[in-house]
Amino acid sequence: MKIAHIVCSYPPYYGGMGNVVLQTVQELGKRGHEVEVLTPLYQTQPGTSPENFEEPVKEQVDYARRITPRVQYGNAAHIPEITKELDRFDLVHLHYPFFGTANLVRKWKLRNPEKPLVITYHMDSRAPGWKGLFFKYYNAFWMPRILGSADLLIGSSFDYLKASDALPLFQTSREKWRELPFGVDVDRFQPREKPMDLFQDAGFDPSLPTLLFVGGMDQAHYFKGVDVLLKALLRLKKNDYSVQAFFVGDGDLRARYEAQAKGYGLQESVKFLGYVEDALLPIVYNAADLFVLPSTTRGEAFGMVLLEALASGVPVVASDLAGVRSVAEDAGMVFPPGDDFALAEVIAGYIFDPQNKEDFSHIARQVALDVYAWPRIIDQLEAWYAELVKNR
Repeated sequence: MKIAHIVCSYPPYYGGMGNVVLQTVQELGKRGHEVEVLTPLYQTQPGTSPENFEEPVKEQVDYARRITPRVQYGNAAHIPEITKELDRFDLVHLHYPFFGTANLVRKWKLRNPEKPLVITYHMDSRAPGWKGLFFKYYNAFWMPRILGSADLLIGSSFDYLKASDALPLFQTSREKWRELPFGVDVDRFQPREKPMDLFQDAGFDPSLPTLLFVGGMDQAHYFKGVDVLLKALLRLKKNDYSVQAFFVGDGDLRARYEAQAKGYGLQESVKFLGYVEDALLPIVYNAADLFVLPSTTRGEAFGMVLLEALASGVPVVASDLAGVRSVAEDAGMVFPPGDDFALAEVIAGYIFDPQNKEDFSHIARQVALDVYAWPRIIDQLEAWYAELVKNR
């Protein structure tokens, strides 16, 4: 099959949606499908250091066809040219939200009803201020029309959909919806020896309990809860717990978080690594005794990084958010979103209980193998694709 995936961001830009698409198309490509990812060629890439996006880097990621947007704002991009590309594909798969372009895909579908359209609903759109008002309008007017144009709708978990802005459509068009979790490359992410060089470079003691956070630190990912984790680390410090933490990720909020850590007196126990190349990321996971995803809103729908941690044999702690908890509860613990006191208690209870640590570490890897390995996920997706194309 000739398959187009449309997504608002794509590696090397940090973001769960883009990573999901990359892994999906790589697996589909291995199976002989002709796959292209249609995605914006941003003039500046939000969320990462500019030096990571020189022209050679932009073109090295598999299957990408990057199109310059007419208008760009953050991760939103208006790309009318994208619809000219779609007629040559057997099936189109849109990853939602994609402000500025998703409505164009809908218009293309209305003109081409015989072409199968699949939409994955990744997450709700949340923001403070005027952006929040815009999202409220968009969700009320455009979202039902865009999602309603699809032949098949996919959610990473029904738990999330039942709490999401897509609930009305989930209830009225239940026959269109399918549940399919995201996957993880269990060969790339696997338990390894501790990276002693990383500890040495950071000035960390490898014998001390080590936490890890991985995520975007830009305005588009304001909900990641980095500030909540820093507050929890301060509480642990005040209670004489010796804990250290690596933070992976970059963006325009990073300086604020670094200043917060310094203000708390955590500069000796917290290390911001910035952008970490994909080849090195699996090594960084093996530095951790515990992975923390402290997201604060439904902008976090699943948490791909949780899967990467589990595959690396690292237990997880995550916010008790719909969708996220469906992953975290398999091999870890949850806490109330935004509650740094509860987070500190959970971290202390895990790290300083040897039996807890041993039990969860063993379970983490097994869950990744049994539930989230990419070949299992793509088997199902490929079957749905084939059914849609066959019935046209």
